[in-house]
Amino acid sequence: MVTATTTCSAVDLAALLSSSSNSTSSLAAATFLCSQISNISNKLSDTTFAVDNTYLLFSAYLVFAMQLGFAMLCAGSVRAKNTMNIMLTNVLDAAAGAISYYLFGFAFAFGTPSNGFIGRHHSFFALSSYPERSGSDFSFFLYQWAFAIAAAGITSGSIAERTQFVAYLIYSTFLTGFVYPTVSHWFWSSDGWASASRSDNNLLFGSGAIDFAGSGVVHMVGGIAGLWGALVEGPRIGRFDRSGRSVALRGHSASLVVLGTFLLWFGWYGFNPGSFLTILKGYDKSRPYYGQWSAVGRTAVTTTLSGCTAALTTLFSKRLLAGHWNVIDVCNGLLGGFAAITSGCAVVEPWAAIVCGFVTSWVLIGFNLLAKKLKYDDPLEAAQLHGGCGAWGLIFTGLFASKQYVNEVYSGDRPYGLLMGGGGKLLAAQIVQIIVIVGWVTVTMGPLFYGLHKMNLLRISAEDEMAGMDMTRHGGFAYAYNDEDDVSTKPWGHMAGRVEPTSRSSTPTPTLTV
Repeated sequence: MVTATTTCSAVDLAALLSSSSNSTSSLAAATFLCSQISNISNKLSDTTFAVDNTYLLFSAYLVFAMQLGFAMLCAGSVRAKNTMNIMLTNVLDAAAGAISYYLFGFAFAFGTPSNGFIGRHHSFFALSSYPERSGSDFSFFLYQWAFAIAAAGITSGSIAERTQFVAYLIYSTFLTGFVYPTVSHWFWSSDGWASASRSDNNLLFGSGAIDFAGSGVVHMVGGIAGLWGALVEGPRIGRFDRSGRSVALRGHSASLVVLGTFLLWFGWYGFNPGSFLTILKGYDKSRPYYGQWSAVGRTAVTTTLSGCTAALTTLFSKRLLAGHWNVIDVCNGLLGGFAAITSGCAVVEPWAAIVCGFVTSWVLIGFNLLAKKLKYDDPLEAAQLHGGCGAWGLIFTGLFASKQYVNEVYSGDRPYGLLMGGGGKLLAAQIVQIIVIVGWVTVTMGPLFYGLHKMNLLRISAEDEMAGMDMTRHGGFAYAYNDEDDVSTKPWGHMAGRVEPTSRSSTPTPTLTV
């Protein structure tokens, strides 16, 4: 195939074509042929760039469609009296995130040249000289913005049903404009100190941390931020009774939860395979039909297998633990499997993705049991699902990354998974990533939520919480409803409710505590 680097010399070509009787005609013919080859080369280069950018744009559209999935999932997981509130926060995660990422976030994440900690080149702020001063195009900005608002959407689920509207605006802007971009610079920028794609090959442990599509960068950042928000706010009224027992405050629509889950599943095919950024790239000249397009397909397969395995494992595990088949648990297990495989989706074998999904289910179940024991309240299990399963996904990559796929995706001979014979360097880099993400989000988002709490800008009043924010803050309910499980509307107050079963034989019964 002729590439953009092909050169053609009319003099050399004329020597091959010429005869002693007509050297002038040969030179003219050679000049013409060279010009045509040059034109073909330029057209091929333009076509490759156009196809790659179109691929990235459609991947960005898929990732953005996940916001609709988040909105439906959140709406179904909260009580009906807070539906308008949670839907509005999802819209504003995207809207406020777009402005903050445009003004600051993109430059902090990918501004180059920069240092290993944060992007800082002035031409990237507000896209002032972009894309002229970079090797990418506007499609790359759009794709990265869709990732940034996904992190903010995760956090909103943890603090749902009890958070003031102004707090959403403040944390969402800060998260998408500074906290998340800094982390994405560390692990995805060519200048990041822990990036597996550093341009100077000065890699952490000779490997860099492999977080291909963001188990740590997106899911852990959003999950840990939500963890701190929920810890500072405390549980919702009625979530735990006076004796400390867990009371189920069930979401009002399993249908919306399932719809949101399927939309997120669909969007994940842009989230993970799309993270290659390009598709027209060959890997092996001896195998002309094998290239990045093959890796894109394999990544979609590993993503699917991990999520489906986690869903099935959760289904049967919860049946054994709780005695019933629960579609909400299955949906959360499915999403946990997707969050975990996101780190290593491009560098593991399909069979390893099944291992990832199986373990993910038990990681999620374990963190949920721990949350109940510690009286931690997260309406969407966002911290457990995205934070806990995201951390497992990073460890999984350090254990199961394939030598062939690591070298294809990241180029060069570098460490790979411990259990695949690649030593412990990659696993060490993955553990470092977990530690620094937890530390960074803690020292940035923790004080922010605490400051909002001290200024009485974080949690709504008890009266507003019991009445529902749709009525008290947003002018009316989303639709007529009857919240049978909403204990705050019972005539005897918030101490009555459906107590979650503690064993398979337990039957939930309303209990009045005096």
